[in-house]
Amino acid sequence: MPQQLHLDLRVEDLDVAEKLALGFGAVRPDHQPGGDRWRVLLDPAGHPFCLVVD
Repeated sequence: MPQQLHLDLRVEDLDVAEKLALGFGAVRPDHQPGGDRWRVLLDPAGHPFCLVVD
């Protein structure tokens, strides 16, 4: 398995950042372990990344 890099992107507002990311083609999986602290999204290739409240 090739190595992958996991990105945690700091944002001021999770809802705004998630909407923007979804507009760029990200997908939100059903399981969200971060509650209100972070959101897990998948890029168009299926790689996970997180949006984290700053």
